[in-house]
Amino acid sequence: MVAQLFFKYGAMNSGKTIEILKVAHNYEEQNKSVVLLTSGIDTRAGVGYIESRIGLRRPAIPVYHDTDIFALIKGLEKKPACVLVDEAQFLKKEHVFELARVVDDLGVPVMAFGLKNDFRNELFEGSKNLLIYADKIEEIKTICWFCHKKAIMNLHYINGKPVYTGSQIQIGGNEAYYPVCRHHYFHPPVDEEAIKGEKSNGDI
Repeated sequence: MVAQLFFKYGAMNSGKTIEILKVAHNYEEQNKSVVLLTSGIDTRAGVGYIESRIGLRRPAIPVYHDTDIFALIKGLEKKPACVLVDEAQFLKKEHVFELARVVDDLGVPVMAFGLKNDFRNELFEGSKNLLIYADKIEEIKTICWFCHKKAIMNLHYINGKPVYTGSQIQIGGNEAYYPVCRHHYFHPPVDEEAIKGEKSNGDI
């Protein structure tokens, strides 16, 4: 089978991390080695760890701005069966090119998981370039935090109020970001009590 570069994206809470850990487990159950990479700037679970909301946790190699992913994989003593990348939205353009070289020059499939757009509805650098250069693109779906429509955006709250401006990279989890549909992105609850009330009525 020809190696390919995959990009699997979804809104917050769509199960991307659970999926990447499941893929790793499936490979390793067949005695096939994998390399897990994650962003060095996402410190929610500690640097160099991938952790899902349900508590699954595994160590991973942190990727920083100056990390040469191609050299890293090429320099391994044993060629991996697959490279898995979490928080791929934080990759630089050069990292995406390096992942493409892992696929094309080393023949190792790469699966990258991450957000597509930020809370301002702008593409992350890593996501933008994965959308351009990936062989296969797949959406991991979830539903809006406040209704039953598909979530396609990420809503950022600070002190119970939606925020649409600011620095693109603001690390946070369930306490700060919510997967939402287009309607609730533009017409969200605007105070903490309303948010709590909507949450208690949701199906997530």
